[in-house]
Amino acid sequence: MTGNEEKKINPLIVALDVETAGEALALVEKLKGRVGMFKIGKQLFTAEGPSIVRRLREMGEQVFLDLKFHDIPNTVAKAGVEATRLGVRMFNLHALGGGLMMSRTVEAVREASDRWGVRQPIILGVTILTSHTQETLTEIGISRPVSEEVVSLAGLCDAAGMDGVVASGLEIGPIRTSIARPDFVILIGGVRPSGSPLDDQSRVLTPGEAIRAGVTYLVVGRPITAAADPLAATEKILEEIELTSLRNV
Repeated sequence: MTGNEEKKINPLIVALDVETAGEALALVEKLKGRVGMFKIGKQLFTAEGPSIVRRLREMGEQVFLDLKFHDIPNTVAKAGVEATRLGVRMFNLHALGGGLMMSRTVEAVREASDRWGVRQPIILGVTILTSHTQETLTEIGISRPVSEEVVSLAGLCDAAGMDGVVASGLEIGPIRTSIARPDFVILIGGVRPSGSPLDDQSRVLTPGEAIRAGVTYLVVGRPITAAADPLAATEKILEEIELTSLRNV
């Protein structure tokens, strides 16, 4: 995967954070062809299981499996292989699981992809969740400033052979400065169009700000899924992304 290939990809990922397959599939039908991927997270996956991933794949859609694996290296590596078997385009795991957990997963997924003759999923390390603040990090014993912790974990992901990281938009610049690989993927959540409520997010950017900062993918949930017209909300975000991209050329 090269930087040029990434530029051709629609960076917008819509989070299907809903209760049922019916709700998810209805949203996919409304938005198919307009977004780069659909995110399936813990809520929907717990309710519907792997079948919901298969349904989206049968519809020709790309899936970001957002389960944030975090366990012993062997367990996470095997979970990564099963995600590969499902045909997801991208999945993630917690960088706080350590370098060995990440490198074992990368190796196992690469071997499985080669054995089955399938495209290897993009594997991302989750650094610090966008809901975290300095206060909540201190509660769990992390004393470094948020941005320093994120950059450190990004370096660990890079050393482990991961494709990139999940971070907040505020850390895009420092990560780009610290990681030499031009194809290093940065995915951010907590994206909120201007005027949208922050909900439970603390470190957020607008879509335009994210594109200007150098993001690869951005995940948008409630501003689209809770909108009266999800397609119109999606188109508005895509317009902002396109306008910002043109200005950056």
